[in-house]
Order: sequence, then C-alpha cells, then structure tokens
Amino acid sequence: MAAIERSASATWKGDLKGGTGRMDATSGVLNATPYTFATRFENAKGTNPEELIAAAHAACYSMAFANYLSQQGHVPESIETQATISLENGTINRMHLRTRGRVSGLGAADFRRLADEAEKKCPVSNLLRSGLAITLEAELA
Repeated sequence: MAAIERSASATWKGDLKGGTGRMDATSGVLNATPYTFATRFENAKGTNPEELIAAAHAACYSMAFANYLSQQGHVPESIETQATISLENGTINRMHLRTRGRVSGLGAADFRRLADEAEKKCPVSNLLRSGLAITLEAELA
C-alpha cells in the first residue's frame, strides 16, 4: 500500500477560557468545526481534541481487528469499539478500548486473544502506546 498523508488544521482566537477555536480537515468532514474551553473541559455540547483522538482510535482499532480476524480465517459480521480517553491534570494518560464483535465460529477465549493481538497491530494504538496506558475489553456478541 502506498504511503498516505492526511491533514487538518486548527485556529484559536483569544485566551484559554474566553477564546474560541475552529478545526478544518482537507476531507471536509471537519469544516469550521467549533471548539471552546467549555466543550473541552466542561462537557458543553460540541467536540474537543480528546474526543477526536478517541474517535480515531476506535475507528482504527475496529478496522485493524476486522482485518486481523479476516487474515485468521474469521471474517467478522461486525466489530464495534468504544474508546474512552482520560485527561487528568493537563495530561492524557490512558485510553480504554471496549470492543464487541459478531464473528461466526469463534469462541470467546479466541476472540479475546485475537483482540489483544490485533491491538498490537493497530497504527493508532502503536502511536499512542508510548505516551499512555492502553487497556482493552473484548466481548463476543
């Protein structure tokens, strides 16, 4: 597979608490997407950098796990992953993945083992692993 590059940009105006920001991505999915202190630190409606990292990790892991299962001869019907990122005292320190899959002919123990093996092959996991703890729960549906 050829090397790919993706890019996004962000602009912030003003101070931390009163300022506003916007994010854009070349794909157009993020197009002047607003973010603020409140969306990041006070759970106001809207997005924030941590949510986007969690979304990227959940998407990447679901794809990596589906690919790994297929390579092992177990094409999944579906893989659903929730990623929960933790920001404490200004530091992102952990990510928890919770994945659930529908895979015919595969037992729960093998599913969990393959889930752990796939996590080691996920590009986003590998990027994040050096800076934070990653935990994984895997459940066969």
